[in-house]
Amino acid sequence: MSVLAPAVPVTAEDRVSVASNWQLVWWRFRKHRLALASALVLLLLYVVVLCPDFFSTQDPEATEARLAFIPIQRLHVFDGWRPAPWVPDVVGKRNPTTLRMEWRVDESRKIPVRFFVTGYSYRVLGVIPTRIHLVGAAPTDGRERLHLLGTDRLGRDQWTRLAHGTRTSMTIGLTAVTFSIVLGVLLGGISGYFGGPADAVIQRLIELLQSLPTIPIWLALTAALPRDWSPQQVFFAITVILSLVGWTTLGREVRGRFLALREEDFVLAAELAGASQGRIIVRHMVPTFLSHIIATSTLAIPAMIINETSLSFLGLGIRPPAISWGVLLQEAQNIQTVALAPWLLVPGAVVILSVLAFNLVGDGLRDAADPYSQ
Repeated sequence: MSVLAPAVPVTAEDRVSVASNWQLVWWRFRKHRLALASALVLLLLYVVVLCPDFFSTQDPEATEARLAFIPIQRLHVFDGWRPAPWVPDVVGKRNPTTLRMEWRVDESRKIPVRFFVTGYSYRVLGVIPTRIHLVGAAPTDGRERLHLLGTDRLGRDQWTRLAHGTRTSMTIGLTAVTFSIVLGVLLGGISGYFGGPADAVIQRLIELLQSLPTIPIWLALTAALPRDWSPQQVFFAITVILSLVGWTTLGREVRGRFLALREEDFVLAAELAGASQGRIIVRHMVPTFLSHIIATSTLAIPAMIINETSLSFLGLGIRPPAISWGVLLQEAQNIQTVALAPWLLVPGAVVILSVLAFNLVGDGLRDAADPYSQ
């Protein structure tokens, strides 16, 4: 009679020895609780990027001067002890001296808030027509307007414009870094793998670009953009400008990796097996440090976001009627306006939040990119 051998328990060392590189990276990354929480914040921001209209409460371009500088209507989740979301109403009175409408929050008048309400029409991902919005005010006596973050000087809803600005700024940061990765890996790979004259030319180009003062170059290039360009053309041009200046650091890192890898046994074995140079680079060399590229890119995205926001804030980047975080912060350039409507600084807080989240995620990925370091 055969006797079954007892099962041998799998130890942590056994799991590590058979795990793939990506599994090791994930196991290390999820131990970084702050980076994991930051990744959830970025995930929420990119959900807004996919469909900002769904999260909006008003048409982002709808203006009504009499509703200028309405204060924040703070959302209350409970009405007494009952879970019933509501916001306080706002009442306005015209100042007899300045002839401006002055608004104040009236806590005694409550506007119920509903989820998945019907509003202005839009298209999900530019394809599916719908009128469903995540949140909105329930109609009560005609006071159905909802301004969770107040309004600007033209009466435009700041919550809605912040959602649309998130799409522009986050997309520019991601797209610009993607272009930088392509340029850095391509030119850095050519420089490190082939060497010789190609290496010399590419390294001199990198040195030239790094010797130029970054901010004046950005200002000069963006100021040269024609004023009659459409928002789409300006968006693409800003992305290209940020990419052309931002690829040099990654290019040098990739070159160093290729110089170290091209003499490795697995590369020589691929060459002897008849693999093409392109296959050796793409299938054998780049995957060995792909996690490092991802970590570096994650740390580069916040720099791109800050650069775009700064240029747009100065009026040299994204231009109205397009909306970005920098365009929204243009409203806060006047100190008197900020004193009157401090909620106009909310986009700046979102910029800080996103930059911190990207940096924390980048730190977590950088620590996890070398799974055998501990």
